[in-house]
Amino acid sequence: MSEQQPPPHPPQMPGGPAAYAPPQVRVISAAYRRWARILIGLAIAVAVLMVVALVASFVLLAVADADVDNAAYGYLAIFLWFAIFGAIPFLLGLGIPGVVMTRRVRQQRTT
Repeated sequence: MSEQQPPPHPPQMPGGPAAYAPPQVRVISAAYRRWARILIGLAIAVAVLMVVALVASFVLLAVADADVDNAAYGYLAIFLWFAIFGAIPFLLGLGIPGVVMTRRVRQQRTT
């Protein structure tokens, strides 16, 4: 064989390309399940704090409305509303991945 010739092609494997193979079952580890529970727990805690802040802001508005000397409580209620609106991205950032992870864990258990 001459050195001028290209090397032979590697042998082809029978069957279709790997892209057409059935998807493999992904094993979900214990750490994945633990993080799913942690994220859901933190999302629940943030949601509870947001509800408590909302109720407290309404109470503060009622106190501020009842007496002119307590008008500063209204500003505190507005501050709580800003805190609630600021916490919404954190709630979504914790809750959505936690729900997706929990859903995957449940699907893994059923299969």
